[in-house]
Amino acid sequence: MKIKKIAIIGLGYVGLPLAIEFGKKRDVIGFDINKDRIDLLKNHTDPTLEITKKEFTEAIYLKFTTNVEHLKVCNIFIVTVPTPIDKHKRPDLTSLENSSGTIGSVLKKGDIVIYESTVYPGATEEICVPILEKKSGLIFNKDFYCGYSPERINPGDKKHRVADIKKVTAGSTPEIATEIDKLYQEIIVAGTHKAKSIKVAEAAKVIENTQRDLNIALINELALIFKKLDIDTEAVLEAAGTKWNFLPFRPGLVGGHCIGVDPYYLTHKANEVGYYPEMILAGRRLNDNMGSYVANEVSKLMTKKRIQIAEANILIMGLTFKENCPDHRNTRVVDLVKELQSFNCNVDVYDPWVNKKQVADEYKIQIIDKPLKDKYSAIVIAVAHDEFKKLSEDQIRAYGKNNHVLYDIKYLLKANETDGRL
Repeated sequence: MKIKKIAIIGLGYVGLPLAIEFGKKRDVIGFDINKDRIDLLKNHTDPTLEITKKEFTEAIYLKFTTNVEHLKVCNIFIVTVPTPIDKHKRPDLTSLENSSGTIGSVLKKGDIVIYESTVYPGATEEICVPILEKKSGLIFNKDFYCGYSPERINPGDKKHRVADIKKVTAGSTPEIATEIDKLYQEIIVAGTHKAKSIKVAEAAKVIENTQRDLNIALINELALIFKKLDIDTEAVLEAAGTKWNFLPFRPGLVGGHCIGVDPYYLTHKANEVGYYPEMILAGRRLNDNMGSYVANEVSKLMTKKRIQIAEANILIMGLTFKENCPDHRNTRVVDLVKELQSFNCNVDVYDPWVNKKQVADEYKIQIIDKPLKDKYSAIVIAVAHDEFKKLSEDQIRAYGKNNHVLYDIKYLLKANETDGRL
């Protein structure tokens, strides 16, 4: 039997690792509309820092292109484009719809389209399939087929990579579901789980991160309560963590392309069918407000130390949504920066991991090259990069004026080494 060629549509944090793994086994075309990115990938350079040059050379059957015509030779299309939320926190499926249109223009009888992008339950068959049918003139489940296999990529994590994370798979017919499951078994060492339907697989994805979001929201709320009770949150969590089934979550800013987004996909669909999801949205509101809470805590500490807030220089250490990776999508550190700027503070942001131009374009924030000593009235540790973990209390405080505030969101320092923390 002829081995089918694969096209990976979208080569970001999700698509590129997938293309690399499949590219070790069979012919793969990696497609992206971003020409600059394709040029970098052709030169074995990954701006996301997920793939090494050695891994590029191992994917001997992988080619990169921006040319839609090159996709015509493919029989399996895997869509890994971003599915963010808009400013009103509603699902933005623009990239997904555009990708479906692109694939529809080259779709042939017998082809399979697999979606990995996060969506609400039902989106594949309600949104994507009609576009594929219209563009191709083919009939779903007669001429072509679909599948869904939610991505579980963890940016910056070198232990849990695509091949090492169990993969949920699903297909639009039982036969296609089996074929898709066997396809992923070629590269997924951790094994696969064949879901009963595409909708089940879609729902599984959104609840994975909704569960994490709610757990962090609970810990954030506990931190707010313990603050009022003058109890150290970390000490409480350490004590509670001695029980075998206590979940080891920590308070913090909840951003990123998954945890801070996926719950809104589920609540959007819930509202469509007439259900108002109170708990999920309450957790989202609480987590979305943590940046403002931290900014207000910092200002209170400055007031206690008789430090003038207006025109004060403040240093934010870290911008990415998580440590040791350049991914700044949906980072909630931006909320903290904006809130402090609303107090008329001069905010410097230092992050050795981010692409400065991308941050400036997206957030209008200029990342500084390096903090200056004796400059800042307040210092906030916002991301636990390894570069920051190596610094002692004295080294961090050296950035501050004689009278300053040091606030630690990430528990990098001990309680007695900071002026405040979550």
